[in-house]
Amino acid sequence: MLHVVLFQPEIAPNTGNVGRMCAVTRSRLHLIHPLGYVIDDRNLRRAGMDYWKSLDVHEHADWAAFRTSPLGPRRLWLFTTKVEQSFWDVSFAEEDGLVFGNESSGAPDWLHAELAATRVTIPRANRGLRSLNLSTAAGIACYEALRQLRPAAGRE
Repeated sequence: MLHVVLFQPEIAPNTGNVGRMCAVTRSRLHLIHPLGYVIDDRNLRRAGMDYWKSLDVHEHADWAAFRTSPLGPRRLWLFTTKVEQSFWDVSFAEEDGLVFGNESSGAPDWLHAELAATRVTIPRANRGLRSLNLSTAAGIACYEALRQLRPAAGRE
């Protein structure tokens, strides 16, 4: 199982879209508080549609609570625009966690420091643009990890 970790997400529809992707891929979604919306926000549920009830989602009061959770991933990968290491050049494993910062400021410096050895980027042809949308980046990352894991996991 993959884990998708949203660090203090701010926009409910992005979280809803990521939640739907996690439900479809049977990935576990972790939401690190504070969130920029109420979790029962109608936009969140609308974006996730009927998939939300099938979602394996866990909310954590903060990063420390997430890190000590027995339901968390074994290894973490921080997706960021601040490094050159492409996510195409790493090997993902079962129980990996794909970590994404929030929409306006990304991951804080202390999180970059904590995960310095496992920071990766999704290559962008137009580096003049700041970044991909959060839900787009999460989908790209999740499906690359699943592509790599497919033979070992017997996935279709």
